[in-house]
Amino acid sequence: MKLFSKAQIYEGDKLTVERLNISSTQLMEQAGTQLFNWIHTRMQGAQVPIHVFCGIGNNGGNGLVMARHLITHGYNVITYIVNYSDKRSKDFLEHYDQIKNVTKKWPVMLSCEDDFSEIQIGSDDIIVDAVFGIGFNRAAKSWVAELFQKFKASKAFTLAIDIPSGLYTDEAITDDKAVVYANYTLSFQSPKLVFFLPETAKFIGQWEVIDVGIDRQYLKEIKTEVELIGKHEVLPLYKPREKFSHKGNYGHVLILGGSYGKIGAVQLASKAALSTGAGLVTAYLPECGYHSLQTAIPEVMVITDASEKEISNIEFDLEPSVIGIGVGLGTSEATVKTFEAFLKQNSVPLVIDADGLNILAQHQDLLQYLPKGAVLTPHPKELERLIGSWKGDFEKLEKVKAFSKTHEVIVLIKGANSITVDQDKLYINTTGNPGMATGGVGDVLTGIISGLIAQGYSPLTATIFGVYLHGKSADISLEDYGYQSLIASHIIETLGEAYIDLFKQPEQPKVAEASNK
Repeated sequence: MKLFSKAQIYEGDKLTVERLNISSTQLMEQAGTQLFNWIHTRMQGAQVPIHVFCGIGNNGGNGLVMARHLITHGYNVITYIVNYSDKRSKDFLEHYDQIKNVTKKWPVMLSCEDDFSEIQIGSDDIIVDAVFGIGFNRAAKSWVAELFQKFKASKAFTLAIDIPSGLYTDEAITDDKAVVYANYTLSFQSPKLVFFLPETAKFIGQWEVIDVGIDRQYLKEIKTEVELIGKHEVLPLYKPREKFSHKGNYGHVLILGGSYGKIGAVQLASKAALSTGAGLVTAYLPECGYHSLQTAIPEVMVITDASEKEISNIEFDLEPSVIGIGVGLGTSEATVKTFEAFLKQNSVPLVIDADGLNILAQHQDLLQYLPKGAVLTPHPKELERLIGSWKGDFEKLEKVKAFSKTHEVIVLIKGANSITVDQDKLYINTTGNPGMATGGVGDVLTGIISGLIAQGYSPLTATIFGVYLHGKSADISLEDYGYQSLIASHIIETLGEAYIDLFKQPEQPKVAEASNK
């Protein structure tokens, strides 16, 4: 799914008005009507008090349209105008006049804290937040921030229109108290990037996209910098197997890592590569890991380093399709030296994780030796060591994009919504759950991405597809283990089910059979 920027949404509105030969007021009517349809379908006339708070711009106009339809359909509606400026949008004024024609209870004007100090909002009521929209680009006035805090204190169900008021679409916020905490957000045409970032996702609650009628041709043709990756996006990436293929058709993964006490990381990555579909997998690890790995995964071949407890001299005579390096590797002086020597002579595609990233962070001159399209998979602390600290999520993204362009690498920012960064493009994953916050899960991901590259997927496609499968497998495992008991091995066990799920059709609701009695 494309995630449209603020500028693209504005351009889409403009083109829609021109191509469909309608007014912007009519386009707002369409949007507000869709909002009404959404809430009407769910409430079916229930007489719960609905408090609709409208700003004085276009999002406020959307709220007025919805409120007008709620009123004419007999709902218990109280409409408020949050009068934060002396400027009014033309379309807001048009719909403000229309709502006054359908009710004797004109909207309540709010211009300061005293105006809402006596307003009673019960915990069983509904708040509709249509105060600010995507054009909001300045700090909310203190009395407006107090109003938002009143929303939160009421514990009423809060429905945000397009975006929770107070959030910016393209920069970090400075005051949490000046933002609406929504339980549900109805986003116009596509979700926003801020819905998926650690610092701002907490304001969104659940979200859903509302089609407000922007020109289809424009939406199809416009290219976006951000894409949301779900089942429909990864299914076309899948490569089916040929009947007469053999293991040589699906590549050879070399997992290079491990040190005394961390051989399990290599086991997890190796088994994940196999379970993802790699034709062959070889593990390169210190001597201390030989027997445990051969016993744990008989399908994996093993090469041992001359050293007993660490990697100190990387030498092999095979020709791998891809090398996953860094899991459990350690950062001893000997390991750093052999890692440097390896990078300088390597031309094989790389997936780099864990201590491989930590060595690169400590010796950034080595970045010049990374092959084009190398995949780096840092967790937040590893990322900070690699690119330096950041002040907010947007600065983090800009720094990662710059890093990706400078070194011509793919960077996976791991998190609740892992983001694959390929220069200026962002791909946001939608699978996964909090049960994945446990040791070894990153090692599994290294194996999955490596296994996909071995099968002929490009590094970018392998990362996007691999992150999806990784999270989907964890979601499937969650059904049996729950958040607390989910471990990395479970994710490997359900990778097959994650593949199969790509082709499952949504279950149709069952229709009860008529009784013969």
